[in-house]
This record gives sequence, C-alpha cells and structure tokens, in this order.
Amino acid sequence: MNSLQQKFLYYSKRKSFRYGVPFLLLIVGGSFGLQQFAQLRYTFSKKGSLTRQEAEKYGINMKKEEEVTLEGEYEKIKGLDIEHWDNVRGPRPWEETTPTSGKQ
Repeated sequence: MNSLQQKFLYYSKRKSFRYGVPFLLLIVGGSFGLQQFAQLRYTFSKKGSLTRQEAEKYGINMKKEEEVTLEGEYEKIKGLDIEHWDNVRGPRPWEETTPTSGKQ
C-alpha cells in the first residue's frame, strides 16, 4: 500500500499529470455531454414537412413535384448563350443605384 501511495505522490507532482489528466477528462467527458444535448435538440424538434394546403394558407404557391426534373432544367440551360456575355459589377451599399447598362 505504501508503494502505491508513493507512486501517486510522485505522479501528482508532475505537471503532465496535474494539468494533462484533468484536460483529457474534460475533453472526453465534454464530448459525451454534448452528444446528449445534441440528441435532445433533434428528439424534441417540432419541425416537419410543409404540406401543400398549409403553404397555400400562408400564400405560398408550391410547384408540383413532376414539373421540375433534371432533364427539363438541362434543356433550359442548354439554350443559354454562354459565349457572349458582359461581366457587370453590382452596386455597393454606399454607391448610388444607377443603371450601368449605358456605361462602357
């Protein structure tokens, strides 16, 4: 028993033991604690999907799911002219908002 007490006193005087062990306990214990709090957030969240009837009640007109497809969007983009375009800088908040189409 005496040798165990001597070893504890020997290691307790070391900086790595005095500062390292509590730090590691804080990091490992904190990760488990945060996991529990994050789980509570998702368990009790009241968010759900918005139905079409609820959206119309708030004045939002939702598109039907079959109206938007990947192929349809590709056909729209394929018709765009990407060879002839002008790079126009948008106005900054401190600048006056004047149309820049007349400037060159």
